[in-house]
Amino acid sequence: MNSMLQQKIKELPTESGVYIMKDINGEIIYVGKAKILKNRVSQYFHSQTNFTPKVKAMVDNIADFEYIVTNNELEAFALENNLIKKYQPYYNILLKDGKAYSYIKINMKQDFPKIEITRQLKKDGAKYFGPYFAGTKASEIVKIICSAFPLKTCNVKITNVAKRPCINYELGLCSAPCAHKIDSEGYHQLLEKAIKFLNGQYEDVAKVLEKKMLVCAENEMFERAIQLRDRLSMVKKLGQTTLTYLNSAENIDIFAWSTNGSNACVAVLIVRGGRSIGCETYHLIDVNRSEQESINQFIAQYYLKAIVPPEIIVPCKVEDILENWLSQRRSEGLGIEGKSSIKIKIALKGKKRKLLEIARKNANLALNKFIESEKRVNDFTIGAVDKLQEILKMDKRPSKMECYDISNISGVFSVASMVVFKEGVPAKRLYRKFKIKTVNGPNDFASMNEVLTRRFNEAKRTDKKDISFSVLPDLIVIDGGKGQLSSAYKAMMNCGVNVQMVGLAKREEELFLPNNPVPIVLPHTHNSLKMLQRIRDESHRFAITFHRSLRNKTESIMVQIPGIGKIKRNKLLKHFKSIDAIKNANIESLMSVEKITKKDADNIFKFFHES
Repeated sequence: MNSMLQQKIKELPTESGVYIMKDINGEIIYVGKAKILKNRVSQYFHSQTNFTPKVKAMVDNIADFEYIVTNNELEAFALENNLIKKYQPYYNILLKDGKAYSYIKINMKQDFPKIEITRQLKKDGAKYFGPYFAGTKASEIVKIICSAFPLKTCNVKITNVAKRPCINYELGLCSAPCAHKIDSEGYHQLLEKAIKFLNGQYEDVAKVLEKKMLVCAENEMFERAIQLRDRLSMVKKLGQTTLTYLNSAENIDIFAWSTNGSNACVAVLIVRGGRSIGCETYHLIDVNRSEQESINQFIAQYYLKAIVPPEIIVPCKVEDILENWLSQRRSEGLGIEGKSSIKIKIALKGKKRKLLEIARKNANLALNKFIESEKRVNDFTIGAVDKLQEILKMDKRPSKMECYDISNISGVFSVASMVVFKEGVPAKRLYRKFKIKTVNGPNDFASMNEVLTRRFNEAKRTDKKDISFSVLPDLIVIDGGKGQLSSAYKAMMNCGVNVQMVGLAKREEELFLPNNPVPIVLPHTHNSLKMLQRIRDESHRFAITFHRSLRNKTESIMVQIPGIGKIKRNKLLKHFKSIDAIKNANIESLMSVEKITKKDADNIFKFFHES
């Protein structure tokens, strides 16, 4: 531990707060809360006996830390959750799936509130219902409600001046408060019926829809009758998910956890109005924690973007501070109706135990599915990298690979791409583009020489280092056989750099190594070959995209020059290679281009110098 950290630890306060750990690059790697900051943070540096391997690795990576003092532990808990959500630190337990579900929102404080769909929960006093997922769309629920109880879904303001009702009024989908067809009291009566439906009481809606369907059928409004029939069918389907052993007013979230030691999943079974509306599963990034730690931090992050029910079932004890925080969320209006207090139970027997078992079964299934998926992904990425190291007999794993491609048309707009893969996966923020500056005509060998020279020279710079260029790759992939590879290898040697290279010949997809005429032939189904093909194809795509963007930009300028059509534009570009060269050319130089007359040259010169 360096002297700076020792001094900062001595200066730590004894108040509650949040501490933020950073690595040598200033990246936030962990966020934690503490009742007493001095005691909690000091533990990381003075007592590591009982730490898990991941916590020890985190402590080894701590180069600096910051802290924020709060009034109490509850405030620290809330701040910790928000900072974890914002920075996604590597060593915190994180929800890998950033799901945002739909909710139905009704602001009962308004005279004529609209019924709307939202994905954001706000402290605005409105009522929120949901979440809606797993085949139940919030938009379909709103359509059912409006078919039974004509509520407005638009943003039209209600004023003292009556407006002309829209088509929704004629279709019976809106009671037209904007046209003064209904007063506030009557409108709120409709709202109360809609809220009963949203709370799981479906009987009244089913009766209304059935009656309207029969009326439409009698009046030969068959299309409307079919629409109502389908919505009635959906209402009946919703009723079938009712859990007969639960009270119809019960709103519960049930959490279960499953792990194999290296991966973990949490399942959330959601019950609204005594009805199971679905079970969602989440993969956790950090699993080197106990079940209790995982569940506590998961629940805290989960309810940052979900409404809090009056009852939660968990498989293990949770912190008192979490329970207090959830009660506070409910009191702020971010919960289902009812008292702000909340019950968090460990289900040991009875009907709640059944719910926990359902959630646990889903967590186990999700974990097994994730493990299978990860294995397939690993075979195509990290596994393929490991195999490639063996095939090429490399001393070092090719964790970082770079591939280059040249793109031009008859030497015009000659550009190059540099694509980077890390552990077999595209690292798009490290991609780079080059405009070829020193090569005239379609000379791919010379262009590749220029690009590699520029790339390696950038690596030697001590000022303004580019994050992509500053770290040399473990392997350079060249699109081509012996000729292209030999030219690229020579350019690299001239720069005084020695990085492993491999050429991928297109016709037979053979691998060539420098100074070795005998190719390495892999089966076309080999994952390492497929990985090399992916990086080769990606570099080709990236180069072509850059080339087209330059060409389109140039042509969009030149198309404005009077009398210069497509053929003449192509002749000019082929001769001068760039728009800047055309712009700087004099009239005589312009006239030397095939098909460019004196009048054309005058028009071109005037366009660039008099506009």
